Amino acid sequence: MKPRPLTVKGVYQSLQKIAISKGTGSQENKQRIVEKLLQDTRGAEESRYIVRTLVQNLRIGAVKTTMLIALARAFLYSKPDGADFAIRSQQELARLKKEDLAAVYNNAEEIVKASYARHPDYNDLIPCLLEIGVTEELLVRCGLQLHIPLRPMLGSITRDLSEMLTKLQGRDFTCEYKYDGQRAQVHCDEAGKVSIFSRHLENMTEKYPDLVSLVPQIRGESVSSFILEGEVVAVDQGTGELQAFQVLTNRAKKNVDIGTIKINVCLFSFDLMYLNGTPLLDRSFRERRELIRSLFVEIPNRFTWVKSIDATSADSEAVLEFFKSATDTKCEGIMVKVLDNASKSNNLEPLETPNNDIDKPESNPNTKGGRRKALLSTYEPDKRLESWLKVKKDYSTSSETLDLIPVGGWHGQGRKAKWWSPILLAVRNPETGSLEAVTKCMSGFTDKFYQANKDKYTEGSANVISRPSYVEYYGEPDVWFEPQEVWEMAFADITLSPTYTAAIGLVSDERGLSLRFPRFLRVREDKSIDEATTSDYLALLWRKQFERSQKEESGPSAPDAGLGWQEE
Repeated sequence: MKPRPLTVKGVYQSLQKIAISKGTGSQENKQRIVEKLLQDTRGAEESRYIVRTLVQNLRIGAVKTTMLIALARAFLYSKPDGADFAIRSQQELARLKKEDLAAVYNNAEEIVKASYARHPDYNDLIPCLLEIGVTEELLVRCGLQLHIPLRPMLGSITRDLSEMLTKLQGRDFTCEYKYDGQRAQVHCDEAGKVSIFSRHLENMTEKYPDLVSLVPQIRGESVSSFILEGEVVAVDQGTGELQAFQVLTNRAKKNVDIGTIKINVCLFSFDLMYLNGTPLLDRSFRERRELIRSLFVEIPNRFTWVKSIDATSADSEAVLEFFKSATDTKCEGIMVKVLDNASKSNNLEPLETPNNDIDKPESNPNTKGGRRKALLSTYEPDKRLESWLKVKKDYSTSSETLDLIPVGGWHGQGRKAKWWSPILLAVRNPETGSLEAVTKCMSGFTDKFYQANKDKYTEGSANVISRPSYVEYYGEPDVWFEPQEVWEMAFADITLSPTYTAAIGLVSDERGLSLRFPRFLRVREDKSIDEATTSDYLALLWRKQFERSQKEESGPSAPDAGLGWQEE
């Protein structure tokens, strides 16, 4: 008997059943639902998109940013019957000047993005939009909520301490140890229910029952509910010595019994976003930090605050000593954060850039491509700002590294004839979801790695695919890889290239960016391809490199000169 055609509603209901299935027999139940979905598909295309939906990688360009922009514009144009919020007709919008139209779109998009960053759940966001539209009230109605993780604020990367001190000239800031652990967001409500989420918003409450049991002890008498953020680090409970991140990864992830835990952890808290029913995102970092330290209770080697010193740009020696002590204590480096909103000078501060939202430059490469803003000390979910700066030991001693995705390979020559060499690597375009080729690499690999890579990407296996539409590259490797890994790569510098498509349109309308002397360092098993380096971040590094070259030598003013571009 021929199955009934799949419907969007029916598939969605099946996915919901998979999501809520728990307990004994849940795996078998989920498997039956998936099997039924695949049996009911009609043709290879339906099967392919069912599978891609299940693995959360559709590859159709509908990334988060696209969806939120589409929602914002949809509710600018239309509303459901009975709704009384104001909308704009397309005829009215068509009469606006280009810059006025952009402002209308941008305002609506920023409200929807900000709401989603605080409350990343479409099941709550869309009903609110249907009722009140795109208004400031959305940030209240669909704002912070206990046990729904907000998207974390991110720090910008600086190459060294000197660059950091220059960026924060005239500002009070704090330097914190950047511990080598797992970032955690801890929620606790008035009833004492605790939820713990990772930086990727995964619920890891079951992984840390020892932290859950700790919450009643660290919560001061005046604290009824909170959302705080910190770093979970493996520690020796006897000595308090920090242990490597690899030790932490050996802990079980599910159904952990508190009595069987052998790897002990300490939560080093560094921010407080919600307290006793009140969001704190708009408070200064100094105030949020003071609330943590005055209202919560330290427990040695189990809960404390990150080690820190307060400083200004004039305290370079003290900052250097603090950085050295952090790296000597097995930390990755330091985080540097602006303490207050008010600047001591009237000078404009360095540009703040929302995460994955770097503007295209003007024709003059010295132009940053966006207006300069004063650095704020508020907590900005899902944004990467220069009010938080990372200085890591690997940044300070050598060039940047990039996290790239292997997408193809060529048959090797000579001794490497039995392996794939070179290998084509790509960055991720956060706006379109596509992967943009950035370089070929044949350096840094061991024979053992080459063989394992060839075994993984064997011709005829599921890991070798036909040319994917979502990979942007002008050439044609011998094989295309199914994108699934992230590799950390070192390089000498970034060049303009007519061959590679990475960041094309961000620094040049005709050329992309490529890497000189790329070298493989390691597989980033802790990262998914959604966390790979983005094209706009690559463009940002190129601009910084160009600015440094202009300062070091009074060379040519055109961006193509001096740096050169890579021929193949």
